[in-house]
Amino acid sequence: MLPLPTRCPLTGGEIIVTRIYCPDADVTLEGRFAVAEPPFAQLTPEQIKFVEVFVRNEGKLNRLEDELGLSYPTIRSRLHDVIRALGYEPGKDEAPPAIDRKQVLADLDAGVISFDEAMQKLQGGD
Repeated sequence: MLPLPTRCPLTGGEIIVTRIYCPDADVTLEGRFAVAEPPFAQLTPEQIKFVEVFVRNEGKLNRLEDELGLSYPTIRSRLHDVIRALGYEPGKDEAPPAIDRKQVLADLDAGVISFDEAMQKLQGGD
């Protein structure tokens, strides 16, 4: 049996299933059934292979470096490509870096920054 295609092989358009058959019950269902495209369907074969290696290595980039023989920046770049292909923007949901309050106060005390600059940093305005 072949897997159900998610797009029309001729036009690339949407596929609508109109008949489902269950051989165990010898029952046929007819209607209009939409085929949901799996989230990873838009990934290239190379990206899918990367995801497999990523999962097998539990997301540890240093282990991917060893297995794939690629540099850390190259692996991050490939991971970002996969994230974008899935419709997300890498790092968008990351929390802003924590403010080192003690350092800000030390800089203020040493005269490195002004009171206004210290307040802006402490309020998250960098």
